[in-house]
Amino acid sequence: MTKKPLKAASLLAAILLIVGMAAACSAPASGSGADSSAAAAAGNGNYSDTITIVWYPNESSSDFEEARKHYEDLVAQATGKKVVDKPTTDYNIAVEALANGTAQIGAVMGALGYIQAQQESADVKALAVNTGSSGTLDDAVYYSRFCVPKGQEQNYMTNGEYTLDNIQGKKMSFVSNSSTSGFLFPTTTIVSYFSKMDQWKSLTADDLTEGGADKFFSQVDFGGSHQGSAVNLLSGKDDVAAFDDGDLAEYVNAVSGDVKTAGSVFEVKAGAAAPFDTVVGKQFVIIKAMPVQNGPFAYNSKTLSPDDAKKIQDLMTSDSFNKDPLVFAPEGSFGLLEQSGSSHFVAIDDAWYDPIRDMLK
Repeated sequence: MTKKPLKAASLLAAILLIVGMAAACSAPASGSGADSSAAAAAGNGNYSDTITIVWYPNESSSDFEEARKHYEDLVAQATGKKVVDKPTTDYNIAVEALANGTAQIGAVMGALGYIQAQQESADVKALAVNTGSSGTLDDAVYYSRFCVPKGQEQNYMTNGEYTLDNIQGKKMSFVSNSSTSGFLFPTTTIVSYFSKMDQWKSLTADDLTEGGADKFFSQVDFGGSHQGSAVNLLSGKDDVAAFDDGDLAEYVNAVSGDVKTAGSVFEVKAGAAAPFDTVVGKQFVIIKAMPVQNGPFAYNSKTLSPDDAKKIQDLMTSDSFNKDPLVFAPEGSFGLLEQSGSSHFVAIDDAWYDPIRDMLK
């Protein structure tokens, strides 16, 4: 899949647009994906009798097996169709499966992966997205973070403030080049910050994908998942890592601070499952965090019928679904998402993701 280079100057505008567009979309849009796809998909007669649900690597581990199976059972009940589970070990596999229609639903996608699938196929539509804890899209964000091992954080401070100044030349871990919070936001932030300097004024995101003596980073690794990127950091393989807050929630405890504040410290909890079982007790410190729009559940309107799409959307926006502990999990347990206030799923207008598209121009 061809990736477009990222323009650094879009970052601040995109983050500001997130807040503005979220406010405009706080209620389910009348032109939501499952409804508006009917005309485009009608009459093609190629809808699948089996619904395949593809999952990112973050939710493909055995920890999420019960939650995945539960969601798939609910979809089967709502549609009367056979549902097939497709966990993956690579973001691009999930994106391609949704784009080419071999998977009818892409679950818990990031915004970037959704847009990449849509660039491959106009048949890809947004199905539903989880709100913020307020119960609206005003705070429907999670956090992309740059993190370093505890004990090294002072090396990333200037005049008492955390900065990115000293990440250049370090060993860096990203998640995947299809990850919104584990690649797009971190690389756009780096380009925006360092391109103001004469030495790096022509820096692009592509320059950040490989390490070397003549490169921005001395070494670049991809963890394959947010969990994998965190383990790259905590195992000592890398000096700095990008990963989000939500995908680590069940593996770490806050020692101080919170998921979005520079200087906050987190520790891998006792008894943490693989891949964190090898780094129990290790701590990391956030040096910078950026808000990211929640990604959607998406579907391929060429292979999933409008009727089934509507049934699944109705399921996901129902009270019973949004009160289900295997959907929004209480603290200390596994579900599709962590429970947060009044968070629930709503139908979403595709235009809500325009700020991310702006970052890709």
